[in-house]
Amino acid sequence: MHFIANNFTVPDSEIEINAIRAQGAGGQNVNKVSNAVHLRFDIAASSLPPSLKERLLAMNHQYIGKDGFAVIKAQRFRSLELNRADAIERLYQLIERAAFVPKMRRATKPTHASRVRRVDHKTKRGQLKNLRRIPTE
Repeated sequence: MHFIANNFTVPDSEIEINAIRAQGAGGQNVNKVSNAVHLRFDIAASSLPPSLKERLLAMNHQYIGKDGFAVIKAQRFRSLELNRADAIERLYQLIERAAFVPKMRRATKPTHASRVRRVDHKTKRGQLKNLRRIPTE
């Protein structure tokens, strides 16, 4: 069981991890050893709060498929344990990103004094530029 942002927990039983063979170059060992990790996480069947599930499913992220599963493939490292930890960490980062709710922006109006200052600055700047001109006779 791991803790995520806002005290959400994800039990290990909800995360399905399979060892697979990594892609790409790797020498003689690449075809024999399964070092990469394929992680599947069913968002709808998880124990996360319903609001967080909705935000996760609504995210337009490459890890989340249309079937409601988060699928992460980790093959960055050469050891199975490091790739497993990397995949789990990426899942937690995804959930933390969905758990963050930005503050709503409140529209404000400029004050009367700030509008007056802005207009005064514009007129002074215009006068300064006018003084830089070559005098006409």
